[in-house]
Amino acid sequence: MMETEFTPWASLAGGAMIGLAAVLLMAVAGRVMGATGILAGALLPASREDGAWRWVMIAGMVTAPSLYLLATGSWPEITVPVSTPMLIVGGFLVGVGVTFGGGCTSGHGVCGIARLSVRSIVATGVFMVACVVTVYVIRHVVGV
Repeated sequence: MMETEFTPWASLAGGAMIGLAAVLLMAVAGRVMGATGILAGALLPASREDGAWRWVMIAGMVTAPSLYLLATGSWPEITVPVSTPMLIVGGFLVGVGVTFGGGCTSGHGVCGIARLSVRSIVATGVFMVACVVTVYVIRHVVGV
């Protein structure tokens, strides 16, 4: 069985920063902060201006570990408890889910629920049920 480490303060700080970023993006640009939509729009932007803000968001996401290094003196510890093939399969399945769900967990779960969007509330519920079922099957049926 895999151990997990409960980090309430780090989780609270991270959630607050994500929430603040979502509010600022909505207030400044009138855009929903869905990570998958930001990436897809950066790769295939509707216009030059549309692509620019998306690349700025991606740059912020990529450079954040460097800010962590400056603040703490060490890189954030990242452990991935599954194999590379499992990561690839998981990424593919998430991509399929994002396509069918009309957005990702950050867009629906953070921004959509905050706007009281029924569509986002339902989508987030479906994401959560699918997650619970997937973890159960992978850990207890397949045994990975």
